[in-house]
Amino acid sequence: MSDWNAEKMYELGTRHARIETACDLEGTMATLVEDPVYQLQPMGLCMRGQDQVRRYYENLMQSFIPSTLGYTLISEWVNESSVAQEYEIVVGVDAGRESHRVIGILWSDGGPLLGGERVYAGERIIRLMVGDLYDELQPIGS
Repeated sequence: MSDWNAEKMYELGTRHARIETACDLEGTMATLVEDPVYQLQPMGLCMRGQDQVRRYYENLMQSFIPSTLGYTLISEWVNESSVAQEYEIVVGVDAGRESHRVIGILWSDGGPLLGGERVYAGERIIRLMVGDLYDELQPIGS
């Protein structure tokens, strides 16, 4: 019987978020399974595998995070299979500011690594986060 529980899931999810925010690409990738899946809703798109997810994080860390003017964790939910976090994120774009709500759900199949993430946000902020990779995303389930 596995000893995986909500407390361990919370530790994994918060460690991943902390490493990601510090723009540590290798550390972030080390928190993921070999074939991670990231779903982007409500667009119904996904990225899959180390190569696509690495490219996502490269854009996130090189372009998106540096453009972030601030963020607030609004709420958080945890169980043994996921950590869900709702954020208000303010980004500087086109000599202005934009505020976006994002819900990210980090998930695991009961092990010490994340299987991926489900992100619920508007298309504008998803495009900013994903960058040029957006045009290569596939429909979920394809």
